[in-house]
Amino acid sequence: MSPLSSQDFQLLADLLRTRSGFVLGPEKGYLLESRLTPVARRRGLETLDQLVRQLRLKPDELLIHEITEAMTINESFFFRDNLPFETLSKFVLPKLRTSRAGAKRLRIWSAACSTGQEPYSIAMIFDQQRPLWSDWTIEIIATDLSSQAVAKAQAGLYSQFEVQRGLPIKNLMTYFEKVGDQWQISPQIRSMVKFRTFNLLHPLTVLGTFDVVFCRNVLIYFDAPTKAKVLDSIRRQLTPDGCLFLGAAETVLGLTKAFKPVKDQRGLYMPADADAPVAALA
Repeated sequence: MSPLSSQDFQLLADLLRTRSGFVLGPEKGYLLESRLTPVARRRGLETLDQLVRQLRLKPDELLIHEITEAMTINESFFFRDNLPFETLSKFVLPKLRTSRAGAKRLRIWSAACSTGQEPYSIAMIFDQQRPLWSDWTIEIIATDLSSQAVAKAQAGLYSQFEVQRGLPIKNLMTYFEKVGDQWQISPQIRSMVKFRTFNLLHPLTVLGTFDVVFCRNVLIYFDAPTKAKVLDSIRRQLTPDGCLFLGAAETVLGLTKAFKPVKDQRGLYMPADADAPVAALA
């Protein structure tokens, strides 16, 4: 298959950036062929050139959605990097148990949740601490741009390879059941997470406010202005003493003054105007 012209590549890159915020550099051009060729074939087209030509002549919303969906990165695994989940369990949740003792209610958002491993990991933490939260209302909201990813997350079905990536064997035995050659997470854990399709570039007010936000390993695909916009939007939906988890390769520094890093807690951030640092629990 012949490579795309620079004009065709730019058209697709601009489309992806506008619709999802993802920045596709020339070095990632190979992704276009691997991910968009199936889209072209489903439409009876033989080449990406023909797909782009159709996009130029008749840019219908369904085609744009198919292209954006195909190009969305859906890489995830259970308890990814582990440290954020330890930090949530040992430092963040004890603080929030104290500060929310009256209301006994927590809302946690897993943004860009992909196929659900992150929010389900969070749900397992709460289940393992069940005596502490038995009379609390715990809401775990999980969103992703990809409707296909959200559908897979809601089904809770994972391959042997997927459950082997980061999931402790004890958790596999406790929370999963073998279904054919796949593993399905228990109804109990699935019921703890509410999934929905959502674009981070859209207004976040419809989601409500949160005490904890996980927005990990997605900002790396955005340009600086988009990163800043998303971070500022998250701050407006975060409670004054809430916290934000970012990926190990992500930071707020140089992007926004709305957050500051928590001392000695890699990847954890708090509102810049917060009074009581989470690290005080360390």
